[in-house]
Amino acid sequence: MASFLKLEDVSKSYDSVMDGPPVRVLEAINLALEQGESAAITGPSGSGKSTLLNIIGTLDGPTRGRVLLRNHDLARLDELELAGVRNRQIGFVFQAHHLLPQCTVLENVLVPTLACTDPAQRGDAPDRAKRLLDRVGLAGRIDHRPGQLSGGERQRVAVVRALINHPELLLADEPTGALDRAAAEELARLLIELNREEKVTLILVTHAPDLANRMKRVFQLQDGRLT
Repeated sequence: MASFLKLEDVSKSYDSVMDGPPVRVLEAINLALEQGESAAITGPSGSGKSTLLNIIGTLDGPTRGRVLLRNHDLARLDELELAGVRNRQIGFVFQAHHLLPQCTVLENVLVPTLACTDPAQRGDAPDRAKRLLDRVGLAGRIDHRPGQLSGGERQRVAVVRALINHPELLLADEPTGALDRAAAEELARLLIELNREEKVTLILVTHAPDLANRMKRVFQLQDGRLT
């Protein structure tokens, strides 16, 4: 039986800025996850964690190797098809929330639905947004703008935005890195609960050992290799 997500010998190098040899970031990464699993990727700064997450999320491509989602080789898709995968199947949460300051909480959450081609899903989106915002404790904030929210509240809005299109895969890059301890703990608990409730596969990059150890699987990235 094929894994939900599989990386086969994924390597990534960048050209040197001084005409030297290519700079190797990732080397022969192999990884397989089933639907609904949770995993943490840890490692020192500069070890390639965000690069790996971007490759999984199709924001970047490997120099060598394959990324398969539901046994489909993502390298075989053109840019328009990849944009569709990112919009429908993958949700992203970054350390910086990237909310639009001029839009309300509800409007920010609904931004990913603007590219949705399914009329039924588009029609259900506002109700789903309100249900999810209520689920994360923000029912009373839907008409607020990001500048009126705390850091933890803004990051919870970003999580809801990432989930609005029913993704199968949720990628979080240092989601608690800019939060204080209490807000980080609250967001960590929320991500774990949503992983279970939404049956979404969760992969997060983190420097926080306590958060990493709450995932089902923990990987360490060092010297370009994953263990």
